[in-house]
Amino acid sequence: MTPTTEAGPTNPEAGATTGDGVRMWPLRRLRTATKLDKVRWLIVYSTDLVPLVSLIGLYALYLQWQAGMPPALAGGAAVLLVVFAALCTRPFRVAVRGGPRPTALLAVSGALALLLAVVAVVWALPSWLGALTPFVRMRTIVAVSTGSIVLLALIGALSGARLTDMLALVAAMTFLTVVAVGATGANLKLWRLAHEAHEGEEALARLAVSEERLRFARDLNDLLGQSLTDVAARAGHAEERLGVDPEAAAAEMFEVRDLARRSLREVRAVVQNYRAVDLDEVLASVRAVLEAAGVRCAVRADTAALSPESRTLLATVVREGATNVLKHSRAERCEIRIEDGVLEMSNDGVSGPVGRHAPNGLAGLAERVRAAGGSLEAAPTPEGRYLLRATVPA
Repeated sequence: MTPTTEAGPTNPEAGATTGDGVRMWPLRRLRTATKLDKVRWLIVYSTDLVPLVSLIGLYALYLQWQAGMPPALAGGAAVLLVVFAALCTRPFRVAVRGGPRPTALLAVSGALALLLAVVAVVWALPSWLGALTPFVRMRTIVAVSTGSIVLLALIGALSGARLTDMLALVAAMTFLTVVAVGATGANLKLWRLAHEAHEGEEALARLAVSEERLRFARDLNDLLGQSLTDVAARAGHAEERLGVDPEAAAAEMFEVRDLARRSLREVRAVVQNYRAVDLDEVLASVRAVLEAAGVRCAVRADTAALSPESRTLLATVVREGATNVLKHSRAERCEIRIEDGVLEMSNDGVSGPVGRHAPNGLAGLAERVRAAGGSLEAAPTPEGRYLLRATVPA
């Protein structure tokens, strides 16, 4: 749980080094990344294995060099193959970001694959087909893959290659093409499902807040609707009688005043009852909302000895803390502990310096707690967590 100002990426400790001089910012970035970021990294880096398949051609070039290929030609082909493998890692990243088809990049990598095929380095073709997969229909991929394999078979037949060698090459190319195209398509589908699941978790958290606001709005509408209608009607009657019977109009306005006072007392009573929420219910609700948003929540609370006022105050603190966890942190785990009137709510979603508390957030809540004879503190801990600690009279 962080305060209402989210920690920015410019963490002064992000470039810190260990005693051995090793920079620690990649580890911190990994620790503070969201679950969606981690899933994206896993999918993207695993898909990078598809272009690496083409590096089999380096061994093929070595064998050809041993068989008499000019060193300049072998070295140039090796450089082109490495460049090709690097270029083929980019299209999938564009697809994950939802960007437009990188036509120029695909054209250049396709041209390199054809150049490499001229010197019998055909292993680049499956990787190129895998890079093309996110941006064309599956039937197009199937057609292009089939055409490339048939073309290789024809070239082998015209060159006088042995039938067994041709069949082995066709089988190997077919297998690598299926793996490259299938792995890329499956990973892209997996990323889209993960992204939709993440959006669903955020929608559940927003829905829980909206339902609570709607409930309170319905309560106020049921309470004030009839009272305000009566006030408006009596005020209209007084206005009509003002010119004819001023005394009757004055009596009507006194009734309007009394009705307004009664309505005000009713509103205050409703608000007081609304604030006097049950702490156990709030803890259960907060835990459900956080876990729906993907934050593991552990609750250990001993609330039996607390007074009603302290229970209501701690319930308000827990609500505010949970709101900040959802809005301003990237927490994966949250712990809530209540014992002897002391609430400790911590999470692992803070990194770097934090801003000042907003007046209508933790700062205003701290004033209410102090007015009740308690204290409230919220700050990062040396262990890399964020701790909200509130003490109220037991």
